[in-house]
Amino acid sequence: MYNNVISGVFNSFVQKDISCIRFNFRGVGNSTGKHTSGEGELSDVKACIDHLTQILHFDNIFICGYSYGAAIGCSIIKYSEKIIGYCAISFPWDFMGIQYKELSQSKSPKLFIQGDKDTVAPYENFMKHYNYYSEPKKFKIIEGADHFYQGYEEAISREVMNFYESILT
Repeated sequence: MYNNVISGVFNSFVQKDISCIRFNFRGVGNSTGKHTSGEGELSDVKACIDHLTQILHFDNIFICGYSYGAAIGCSIIKYSEKIIGYCAISFPWDFMGIQYKELSQSKSPKLFIQGDKDTVAPYENFMKHYNYYSEPKKFKIIEGADHFYQGYEEAISREVMNFYESILT
């Protein structure tokens, strides 16, 4: 939750007075519970969506996830009609398996951000995975960035914000 990628995106939204939520999955940081290899983590995201839509009455939800959070967060795209799209930063398709790729398929707008030096979510496999998805979709390759995007936080935040604003209009 407090890594450079998530903090950069979160802070850029807050600076524009756009409401957002970030959280650690169960068993990460100060979050209670234990890692469940996906099922419980999907429930965590759904609980956030329910809170935002049912308690706070948000009409539009945009999901942005990084690495494992991209696979889990983007996989609930069909959970609510109020989810207007998503951004996946370094989606680890090769690590997570086909289930999350299938769950994250949708007709909603999608942005995929990938570093060309990423070896955790291997860059050389990016286009194969990206081509699986239906339109509308976009991608942005961050040249020189590995999986941890040190020094590229502003570039990522700008791409995410531009995409978010484009799907609102």
